[in-house]
Amino acid sequence: MAIDVQTTDSRSIFKLGILRRFVLEMILVALIVFLVVAAPGFASVNNLLNVLRAVSMLGIIAFGMTVVIVAGEIDLSVGAGAAMAGCLLGWVCGTLTNTTGPVPAAIIGCAAAISVGALCGLFTGKMREWFNVPSFITTLALLTALRGFANLISGGFPITTFPRGFSFFGAGSVAGIPFPVFVFAAVFGGMHLLLNFTSFGRAVYAVGGNAEAARLSGIDVFGTKTGTLVVTGALTAVSGILIASQIGSGNGSTATGMELNVVAAVIIGGTSLFGGKGRVWGTLLGVLFLGCINNGMILMNVSEYWRYVFSGATILGAVLLNQILEPAR
Repeated sequence: MAIDVQTTDSRSIFKLGILRRFVLEMILVALIVFLVVAAPGFASVNNLLNVLRAVSMLGIIAFGMTVVIVAGEIDLSVGAGAAMAGCLLGWVCGTLTNTTGPVPAAIIGCAAAISVGALCGLFTGKMREWFNVPSFITTLALLTALRGFANLISGGFPITTFPRGFSFFGAGSVAGIPFPVFVFAAVFGGMHLLLNFTSFGRAVYAVGGNAEAARLSGIDVFGTKTGTLVVTGALTAVSGILIASQIGSGNGSTATGMELNVVAAVIIGGTSLFGGKGRVWGTLLGVLFLGCINNGMILMNVSEYWRYVFSGATILGAVLLNQILEPAR
């Protein structure tokens, strides 16, 4: 009996495509099942809500970072940017409360923090456009500079001049669900729509896939890249504000190393570091994956040092898996 080789190959490619598209979902489900069995208390409602609260601050930045990496750039300053936002907010509240009142001072502080975050993204984009300085270098410099500014503002000590009730935004709940989760969900929805249903999102994929072809097609390459960096800078400040609200202070040492976890979540979610490929849904899964692993290892009393080792192995494994399944695209 004759065998239709073309049909067989098509079916194999289709199966690989399905595997490639849903492999992270399957791994996440398997991880959750394992942790439900192996980690005491993992499946409790309170613990799962704590996991969601913990990943919300990370995820808000990671969704922005996805867009940046898809556009072929990277931002290594997000951890320092989050610390800077919290310290700037605290400083503004302490300076203006007696003049404007606590609530207006907090509103002005939030606006100032988000504006500074966006300006940092604009600065990185313009350095790339005007002087061709890679975003890796500019944001590496900002990582140090913003951390320094945060400590200068705070004097090296936590700033606790927030108005009464401000802790709700980071530590409060609505209908039993942590408030940061609502912000997390809103940012996810907004970034998903931005990437998939707008001309800007199409430009991001085009620029990340082939910048020269995008330029010849009339797309403003540097404008698009700068736009992604501005969005991520603003989202970084939002996350920093929520963190400051949760811990009750602006602190220059907040979110140390957070940039590595953000990039890890994006990579685990299947976004290519070479640009042009990635999805916000994948980043959501990557954030949940990291949150579940970290929480599960804590519940199982795994040494902090082994947690670092396992996190590194997870990142490498995710990259290798994406490389192995790449032909299925």
